[in-house]
Parts: sequence; C-alpha cells; structure tokens
Amino acid sequence: MPFLVTEINPVFSNIVLLSMVIIAAGFIFNLLKQPSIISYILVGILVGPHVFGLITNEALISDFGSLGLVLLLFFLGMELSLDSLIKNWKLALIGTLFQIIFSILAIAAISSIFDWNFNKIIIFGFLISLSSTAVIIKVLESRKEIETKVGQQVIAILLAQDILIVPMMLSINYMGGDKPEMQEIILQAVGSVFIIGILAWIFYKKHIKLPFEKLILRDHELQVFIAFFICFGFSILTAIFHLSAALGAFVAGIIVASSRSTHWVHSSLHAFHIIFVAMFFVSIGLMLDISFFLDNYMRVIILVVTVLVINNIINGVVFKIFKAPLCNSIYAGSLLAQIGEFSFIIGATAHLNGILNNEEYQIIISAITLSLIVSPFWISLIHRLFRKRLSACNF
Repeated sequence: MPFLVTEINPVFSNIVLLSMVIIAAGFIFNLLKQPSIISYILVGILVGPHVFGLITNEALISDFGSLGLVLLLFFLGMELSLDSLIKNWKLALIGTLFQIIFSILAIAAISSIFDWNFNKIIIFGFLISLSSTAVIIKVLESRKEIETKVGQQVIAILLAQDILIVPMMLSINYMGGDKPEMQEIILQAVGSVFIIGILAWIFYKKHIKLPFEKLILRDHELQVFIAFFICFGFSILTAIFHLSAALGAFVAGIIVASSRSTHWVHSSLHAFHIIFVAMFFVSIGLMLDISFFLDNYMRVIILVVTVLVINNIINGVVFKIFKAPLCNSIYAGSLLAQIGEFSFIIGATAHLNGILNNEEYQIIISAITLSLIVSPFWISLIHRLFRKRLSACNF
C-alpha cells in the first residue's frame, strides 16, 4: 500500500517558521532587556523577501498585522477613561492641529535644501506629524502609564491624529488630481456624527447593559465570538463610512468598558491580541528593502535623528502651550517623537498619485521603520538626559 502523501499548507509553514524565529529572537531580546517591538520588526526584516526570503506570503502577514492594529485600538478603548478623553479634547484636537501646522512649517524651513515643491512639503509635514499608536501604547503598557495623566493626554493626541488621517488622505488625492466624490464626503460626515453620537450617549448613560449578559457569562465560547463580533463589527461599520477601521475598534472598546464587561472580553481576546500585534510589527519589517537601506543608511539615519529631535520639540511645545508641566511636556514629546505606522499609508498614497518618486518612497519606508525601532531607545535617552527633572514629576 503506497504511503499517504499530504501537501504541507504554505500558510501553516509560514506561521510555524515565523513563530520559531520570534521565539528565538524573543529569548535574545529578553536577555538583553530590550522591548519585544524591536524583535518583531527585526524578525520581519530577516525573514522578508530582501534578506533570507523565508516568508512567501507577505499579504497574509500584512492582513494579520491589520487585525493586530484593530485589536490594539479595541483593547485601548477598554482601558481608556472616556471622561478623561473628553476632558482633554482641547489638547487632542487643537493641539494636534498645531502639531501638524508646526510640522509642515519645519519641513518648509528645510525644503530649499532638497528642492521640494509645495506638494512635497505638505506630504512630508503630514508624514512626520503622525506618531505610532502601536509603539506608544506598548511603551505605556510596559511602564504601566496608560492611566496616568500624561498617558491619557498622549492617547488623546493619537486618537485625534487617527481621525485627521481622513482629511490628510483627501488632500493627497486632491494634490494627485483625484478629487473626492461628494458621496464619499457625505458618508464620512455621517460616520463622524454617528461616532460622536455614540460617545455622547455613553458619556450620558455612564453604564450600558449588553443584551443576554447572564447567558454570555456562562458560555466562554460564546464570549469569544461576541467579543470578535463587537470589535470587528464596529471596524467594518466605520470602514463603510470611509473612516479608519481602527477608530471603530476603539469605539467598540469604549462600549465594552461602559458595560463593565472588560474582564471576560479581555480574557477571550488577549491571546489573539498578542499574536496579531506581533504580526503587525513583523509586517513593517517585511516592507524594508535592506539593500536600499544599506546604500542610503547615512541619509536615513540623519533623517530619523532630525525627525526625532524636531518632533520631540514640536510636541513638547504643544503640550507646554496647553500649560502642561515642563516634565510632562518633555516626556510626552519623547513618546510622540517617532514616525507612525499610518505614515506608511500616507507615503504609499502619495507614491501612487505620482507626488513622490520611487527613491523618495523607499527613503520614507526606511525612515519610518528605523524610527519605530529606535523609538524605545529615544524615550530612554530623554529620560536619562532629563532624569532629575522627570524624577520629580508626577506622571
């Protein structure tokens, strides 16, 4: 009787291979006492098509990464105080607008060196003004600072950035000659009103009751599917309105928190949260063309250091304008200094619209990736440089 031969599913082999490399890297980075974020990105670089080429299904990892970002915002919504978010609305909205304007002005000040036109000044201003929600939340979680005053203020800024991505994208499409349709604008306006309405209702009610709560508490399997439905259901809903799917997940998290159901939801999805957030950072590493980076490493390093310094100053000034203590302003500036993951979308859109050439786009990918890798070190560096002032500060 011939042996039964079965084909190995490439998806399974990719996941197993990736898990093995992440485990090995995790041991090394734990010994070095370095953040897991860095290990995930470096794993993506190593297994990606530009180094060892071990991962053949990049789209699968990217899709997993998108799920990770959605789950990250969902868990953030469960942990964030809606009262605190509303309390910080001036800093979040007006402060973020100041931040974007200052970023564009900073780029305009150096644009003559690189011979950038008006469109590129706006694009690069948008790029450096967006911080990394994923990195900052992981840092705040590791330091147990999400519920601190500065943590809540920084998160409010991040959420405002996520909302302002929509007009940024519309502006880029307009610069590329693709004018937005009225139907899309109306959908986004309706979606924004819908989200504000939900948040206002939760703020007014303080506590809402999910249907069939007693039945849900008795069935763990049902809990998992309901948690998935709430998280990704709201993500799809906001995506239908042409808004960020991550924003929908965040609102879903607030709804769950207001129903006081965070315990079973957290336990049901926590494992998925860890896996898919790791995949998100791996997918960032997969994007980096290591040969291009090595050929242009000095340009990229100088760009990243410049951006970290500029962003740290800009965000520190914004917090100081809103009368935050100097120590909080310095720390918040360091947290928000890196270039965020949504800047990949801004750069890709500008590239597709012909505003950025291929070399500029590759420089952006390299700079964002390196920025995310060095961000935890930058935050630690600022802590050391301002140790005395920060040690006396009540975060």
